Amino acid sequence: MNPRLVLPLALALTIPALHAAADPAVPSRSFGTLSDGRETRLFTLANKSGFSAEITDLGGIIVSIRTPDRAGRIADVILGVSSGGEFEAKAAGFNAITGRYANRIAGGRFKLDGKEHTLATNSSSGGVPVHLHGGRRGFNRAVWRAEGTVVDGLPALRLRHRSLAGDEGYPGTLDVEVLYRVKADNSLRIDYTATTDAPTHVNLTNHAYFNLKGEGEGDILDHVLTLRAARYTPVLPSLIPTGELAPVAGTPFDFTRARRIGEGITADHPQIALGRGYDHNFVLDSQNGSLALAATVMEPVSGRMLEVLTTEPGVQLFTSNHFAGKLTGKSGRPYPRFGGFCLETQHYPDSPNQPTFPSTVLRPGSTFRSTTVFRFSVR
Repeated sequence: MNPRLVLPLALALTIPALHAAADPAVPSRSFGTLSDGRETRLFTLANKSGFSAEITDLGGIIVSIRTPDRAGRIADVILGVSSGGEFEAKAAGFNAITGRYANRIAGGRFKLDGKEHTLATNSSSGGVPVHLHGGRRGFNRAVWRAEGTVVDGLPALRLRHRSLAGDEGYPGTLDVEVLYRVKADNSLRIDYTATTDAPTHVNLTNHAYFNLKGEGEGDILDHVLTLRAARYTPVLPSLIPTGELAPVAGTPFDFTRARRIGEGITADHPQIALGRGYDHNFVLDSQNGSLALAATVMEPVSGRMLEVLTTEPGVQLFTSNHFAGKLTGKSGRPYPRFGGFCLETQHYPDSPNQPTFPSTVLRPGSTFRSTTVFRFSVR
């Protein structure tokens, strides 16, 4: 049984009015207009210790996370730009809710209940077209319905979006709700739920780019990573999984003990060469759908530490392999190659075409549920 699906459906998601609801605990301001004239807003969630996260209704993008180093100095550890229009034009995939299907689907096709569905293809690796991160106009480009609220005495932001049947080629109308919460322990919790009126595939994540030294502060090669994953999914030149769940032992993919991210990138390994760095899904040791620690990252100079907890069975490590100084971030500094890392909690890439992978099928009467926590501390 897929642990993300809960039967029966107790309450269908409701879609509120198009405007953002205000709550005094969640201040907001204009975040600029998009090319089609849509307005965006920026919401601030903060706890009493000064830890904060800024999130926009454009794609549910995490615009900033400010957290202290071991000396108490607060810095923004999220890459990105300074307005909704800039995200749309320059960094549409950064730090956003990614869906309907995070990561890749081979050829932009899958068969569900005997019927083949053709999706928009928006990427190509190794000469093979793929459907990537929801297609040409994925959830990252939607302006979500936003409502500031309080949950357990702490500020929260509730975002809702309806993806109509046929959106990017997917069957079924999908109603999605994402709840962002800043907690007292300096964590940002993300809870995803979704329902559908017809069988479809769902795989949601947030594509946050982190640099624990601080936004624009060089590369992440000296960050020290631990992953609770004894296996990973090797890929073809298309970066689509082969279907194998391969052991990490003896390879640059072995982060079961803490090691520098850059140590593996410089290794002579064909899988690293295919991605020009890490762009691979790791099979987490926890596979029962409970919230469990997946990864720990520590930056030795600042002492900042990030723990990633998730209910998902996988996490994609991406090391910004394509960055080349062309994008200038909000600090006014260009992002170099390996300027950030992503830990995208997810079901595995191409699961709709890989029958041995955990299922991503969502059916009417069931509810998709997923939780990820980004928890910050110092060492």
